[in-house]
Amino acid sequence: MCLTPMTPFPKDLLFKMVDRNFPDLILTNARIYTQDALHPMAEAVAISKNRIAAVGSASDILAMALPETRVIDLDKRLLIPSFTDSHFHYYDWAVNWDSIDLASVSSFAEMKTAVSSKAGRMGKGNWVLGQGFNESDWPENRMPDRHDLDQSAPNNPVCIWRCDLHLAVANSLALALAGITTNTPDPPEGYIARDSDGNPTGVLRELAPNLIRNAIPSQSEARIMESMVQGFGKLHSLGITGIHDVRLMGGLDGAASLRAWQKLRENARLDIRCHVTLPGEMTDQAIALGLRTGMGDDRLRIGHLKFFADGGMGARTAWMLEPYLDAELGMPLTPVDKLKSALEKADAAGLSVMIHAIGDRANREVVRLFKGIKQKGNSQVAIPHRIEHVQMIRPDDLETLAGLGNVVASCQPNNLSLDISMIEMSVGDKSRYTYMLKSILDQGVPLILSSDAPVCNPSPLAGIFSAVTRKRMDKTPKNGWHMEQALSVDEAVKGYTIAPAMAAGVGRDLGSISKGKCADMIVLDKDIYTISPEEILETTVYLTVFDGKIVYTIHDD
Repeated sequence: MCLTPMTPFPKDLLFKMVDRNFPDLILTNARIYTQDALHPMAEAVAISKNRIAAVGSASDILAMALPETRVIDLDKRLLIPSFTDSHFHYYDWAVNWDSIDLASVSSFAEMKTAVSSKAGRMGKGNWVLGQGFNESDWPENRMPDRHDLDQSAPNNPVCIWRCDLHLAVANSLALALAGITTNTPDPPEGYIARDSDGNPTGVLRELAPNLIRNAIPSQSEARIMESMVQGFGKLHSLGITGIHDVRLMGGLDGAASLRAWQKLRENARLDIRCHVTLPGEMTDQAIALGLRTGMGDDRLRIGHLKFFADGGMGARTAWMLEPYLDAELGMPLTPVDKLKSALEKADAAGLSVMIHAIGDRANREVVRLFKGIKQKGNSQVAIPHRIEHVQMIRPDDLETLAGLGNVVASCQPNNLSLDISMIEMSVGDKSRYTYMLKSILDQGVPLILSSDAPVCNPSPLAGIFSAVTRKRMDKTPKNGWHMEQALSVDEAVKGYTIAPAMAAGVGRDLGSISKGKCADMIVLDKDIYTISPEEILETTVYLTVFDGKIVYTIHDD
């Protein structure tokens, strides 16, 4: 059990928990928010090998130290469990290190300059790729087209993705290399925008950008693995020691990513805990192989099957109950009857399902599907099913979702910060039904939080800031946006720690600073529980411990 500062430390029980008689590391003089409901606060923690040996008062834990024990005095800093990002497109994020980061571009003109500069550095004929633009926050509020990109890079194929990854824009050379012409039909679940003469404008929605992806030269497996390893250090610096690696639309990266994760694990290079999802297109193969969600070990596990009910609100392809203010109803990406069949097959085979649902119509249909699974009974899954995003949901559908008991809502507060302007433009006063984080939690729906990187900044502290303040990263609007849906700091921290551990079926080993659990924890340079919520955005990770080892630090001890 975990011990509070007021509880005497039973040393005889401790040493039965570990296979040697001293801790390797003691972190003391800290403010520990354990996320353990039975023992929420402590002052010190002892670590033996890769497990938490004891949690309690500073005096009791320090009494365990031997000369071989490393002791770090944290000077009253905040210590919490390390973060798990439960919706992270890690494979795509890692293999695109050299793409243009358009998230920081503040205008249409600046975007064109960034593309031109990258083309100059890449040299004639080489692909120029970028990701993260958000035209709704540009003063021009203008969507680029192929002609704009042709002007910036006339001698390079160019493709840039919108921040939500549901829309991309390609220039003329990229369209030609991908074979996209006036006569090219829209691909299944995709849309090629065209001008009045039927010529492609360069704007590609939903699965249509996969035509471009297929034309981009593939990276070698060795380079992919090196890029993935390179990313682990970045995650540790953000306090992340676990991810749920989620597949993109079309599942193009499914087999390649799973192979890479397996090889990293086999070669002892996997310094992260990964719950790796599978594309829904692989349902029959996964069932035939006997795969089940949760299979694996403490570093690598088979995750959920990923499906898409609809698209994105920014691309106006999220499926709505009522028309957008500036578009139609959006569209389902997967027919509901096809989703129903796949969900039933997967559930019967012990494969948990996550379904992307953004619009209120999509969420209504997905909630009904999960309700049907519950009514059918005899579920074989050990890990709960999930709805990804739950971005816009009506109160009656949320009430139905809550009644299902254990279907998890996976939400991304960082997306909120990106979407405020776009949502106001597209749905107006119905924005009150979007990002209903507090209502989801208050209804009793299990809530896990994440970044959706590379859609958003992968920092969980940025996500906590967004969930608590409901502001953009520039700290506007001044009084927040629909603050009735704001979370407390502790609710947001739980969404990145104990909640994803429980949702992935690993709550016995992860998610809280509790005796016997894996030693995954972080120290922050500010106490986010006591500082002004706006200061959370300036808070940084001071120390990261993963599997009992210090993997990141900014101090000199």
